[in-house]
Amino acid sequence: MAELTVTRLPEGFSAWDELFELIMRSFAYMDGVIDPPSSAHRLTPASLRDKARGETCFIATLDGRLAGCIFAAERTDAFYVGKLAVDDGARGTGIGRALMQAAERHAIAQGKPTLELQTRIELESNHATFARMGFVEVERTAHDGYDRATSITYRKPLA
Repeated sequence: MAELTVTRLPEGFSAWDELFELIMRSFAYMDGVIDPPSSAHRLTPASLRDKARGETCFIATLDGRLAGCIFAAERTDAFYVGKLAVDDGARGTGIGRALMQAAERHAIAQGKPTLELQTRIELESNHATFARMGFVEVERTAHDGYDRATSITYRKPLA
């Protein structure tokens, strides 16, 4: 059986190209489906390194191979989670849930009562996945320049 490990991004992490490629592969299915395009297209390995300096990042390894990540940004009353990415070959194995649970434990340890995330209107399978994880829709918003809702905000109260 494959060994899954989820850890906070370690000091001295240097596999920024690999992490960037993982996110880009994981988000590729959205190309041509969501409008506007994903903010993942604005990332670079260097901007990921900068993002990790200002946010908390957890990575998942499967048998020692990078298989997923999630970023959590502290806000006043919540942690905002984003860039949840799971390697295509490892989807459906519980990696996304394990990464989300790591973010939940971190939020609780920091005294934040809520996790928050956004997903796109078009990504109905994501809506169902986040609902199964206990997230509830709280708002629909539009990106600048759009006259229709493009994103859904979800929140999950934590114990």
